[in-house]
Amino acid sequence: MTAWESLLKNNPTEWLLEKEKSSVRYNTLTGILEKPQNDPEVRETKEQMMKTGVIPRILSIQNPGGYWGNPEDFYIRSKYKGTVWNFIILAELGADGTDKRIKKTCEFLLEHSQDPKSGGFAHYSTKNGGGDHNKVLPCLTGNMVWGLIRFGHLEDPRVQHGIHWITTYQRFDDGVSKAPTGWPYGSYKNCWGTHTCTMGVVKALKALAEIPANKRSTDVKKTIQTGAEYLLKHRLYKRSHNLNQIAKNEWIHFRFPLMWKTDALEMLSILTTLGYKDNRMHDALDLVLSKQDHQGRWTLGKTFNGRMFVTIEQKDQPSKWITLNALRVLKRYYS
Repeated sequence: MTAWESLLKNNPTEWLLEKEKSSVRYNTLTGILEKPQNDPEVRETKEQMMKTGVIPRILSIQNPGGYWGNPEDFYIRSKYKGTVWNFIILAELGADGTDKRIKKTCEFLLEHSQDPKSGGFAHYSTKNGGGDHNKVLPCLTGNMVWGLIRFGHLEDPRVQHGIHWITTYQRFDDGVSKAPTGWPYGSYKNCWGTHTCTMGVVKALKALAEIPANKRSTDVKKTIQTGAEYLLKHRLYKRSHNLNQIAKNEWIHFRFPLMWKTDALEMLSILTTLGYKDNRMHDALDLVLSKQDHQGRWTLGKTFNGRMFVTIEQKDQPSKWITLNALRVLKRYYS
């Protein structure tokens, strides 16, 4: 038994490998059992998850242009059924980025959401096409860059432009005396202000963590270091100026999918993906371990069920996705 497995009250791996949820099975085979992509079982499971389950259900209601619902309502006015939200879900589930339907969605978002001037992603398009320069959001930019990289578009110059937006504009202010000014900081005070929105920080780091280590530029590495220190200073989910207080109560109740929200488990997932093993992560690790049941499973604490096109798992019930994500965190940190 390995060090991380000794922390489990029971090992739920066989439960995660059940064929009923091929996306979970695929990620368990590759992320927990470390089977290579050319393994026959991995290949078969990857093919199967594009044929049965949540992924094909979402894709079955996609419009031919690569969007869901009204093309102009891809974000705010269509929570959580618009194009952005289905794109995030498909990326989280590990959908195949070579699928032509996924490619169409990626192209749709690059054409309609990305601000061609700055590289950031906006929640509205202009009449002439492209994202509105004055409607760029940090959490949206992080999510879109992350998903596009995950779907295989890292080398696309437009995705590189999005990465540049993150390394240039993403801030990590922790209660500074004066809020930053100028574009893009003049609007959306909830995103910036004197204390940067943690959701923006997390999604930016999530995007940069998706870049293979050998392809991270100096600017990317510096931004990762700054962003990681921001989270560590807060013990991930606490107030940096009073570490006895939880910053947001919802961050200790784990959710899947998270969309624009975050929680302590996602923060741990990003930091451990980046290779961090820091004592300031122990509060969050203890929190994760405390939520394990006697079968070594974790419960879905928060959900957007009823607001998405599909229901992935049931609230307050054992969650394969939360369990899988918890195991990946423990494996990376304690191995």
